[in-house]
Amino acid sequence: MEVEIEASEMEVEEQQPIPSSTKKFGLKDYIQTNYGDDYVFQIVPRDDWTSMAVSLSTNAVKLYSPMTGQYFGDCKGHSSTINHISFSGGSNQHVLHSCSSDGTIRAWDTRTFQQVSCVTAGSSQEVFSFSFGGSDDNLLAAGCQSQILLWDWRNKKQVACLEESLVDDVTQVHFVPDHQNKLASASADGLICIFDTNGDINDDDHLESVINVGTSIAKVGVFGDSYEKLWCLTNIETLSVWDWKEGTNEANFEEARSLASESWTLDHVDYFVDCHCSGGDNLWVIGGTNAGSIGYFPVKHKGTAVIGPPEAVLGGGHMGVVRSILPMPSMQSGTAQSQGLFGWTGGEDGRLCCWKGDDSQVISRSWISSTSTLAKKVPRNRKNSRRCPY
Repeated sequence: MEVEIEASEMEVEEQQPIPSSTKKFGLKDYIQTNYGDDYVFQIVPRDDWTSMAVSLSTNAVKLYSPMTGQYFGDCKGHSSTINHISFSGGSNQHVLHSCSSDGTIRAWDTRTFQQVSCVTAGSSQEVFSFSFGGSDDNLLAAGCQSQILLWDWRNKKQVACLEESLVDDVTQVHFVPDHQNKLASASADGLICIFDTNGDINDDDHLESVINVGTSIAKVGVFGDSYEKLWCLTNIETLSVWDWKEGTNEANFEEARSLASESWTLDHVDYFVDCHCSGGDNLWVIGGTNAGSIGYFPVKHKGTAVIGPPEAVLGGGHMGVVRSILPMPSMQSGTAQSQGLFGWTGGEDGRLCCWKGDDSQVISRSWISSTSTLAKKVPRNRKNSRRCPY
């Protein structure tokens, strides 16, 4: 059964001409993940792109097809906010990991949607981030409240607790690709720490270097030909680029939002969602407006630091702040390329939006999942009051 209905009220920005050098993407369709005020927090893909996981503010994770949007099922068990999710690789691609403010890191079999293992950081702890790595690929690191905990994931035995160099919430932990014994952490105290995880891990002997960003850190990521670069977004929406091996700053954008806002004709950039790296030193910062438009702004971090005009704009899908972006891989062959799919976004409106080029004839449609019907919605745009991002 298919019923045509009007879309709910949707805040839009006055659409201004977009530079010809900018690729504009239109809404292919969207999925309403709920019918309340719940948020989409994060979207991550399986390595083979046969499914994607979506964490929600309902403390659940839902699974969908990234190619068709088909709903597969959900994983439920966390009792508090899910802060980070990630699929395993290799022969365990069906295993999804999640960490939560309930103090646990859980593993799920996405074929059955059942929990298969659980590591506990403690009933009074919150786990904000996790990463798998180590020189033998046997370590699980977790960023917690003023601590980094490490386990041997094969036997779930805790092997280290790093806390002497940390005084606030550890918001990010990342084992560095091609340097699997190196662990980078970022925290609300404004410090990025690099640890060597070889041997008997401790604070005194294994803290290699510290970068002082100067303000609470929201997200970090590594990039570059040998993953020697590190980008950093803070909770006051500044952006900086570092060489973590040398401990040197390559670029510092204290007015990043203003620089991005000046380079396009849409509303002021209110926040940054993430950064995107396509290989080498290429870097984009992804900025958004409270009304739901998103831009991919190229970042020049060598020589004169510049945030350029957006090379991609996604507009008309979300009604509020965007929390996560999942671009389709540029080398993805087959269905994604033939359909011209750009990727998926999720936000505080509870929507998963799928995007493709504006030359498509299938834009401005939206689909809402329901147990009894599939409702086709015809968007009708009306002004609505903005919401603050956080």
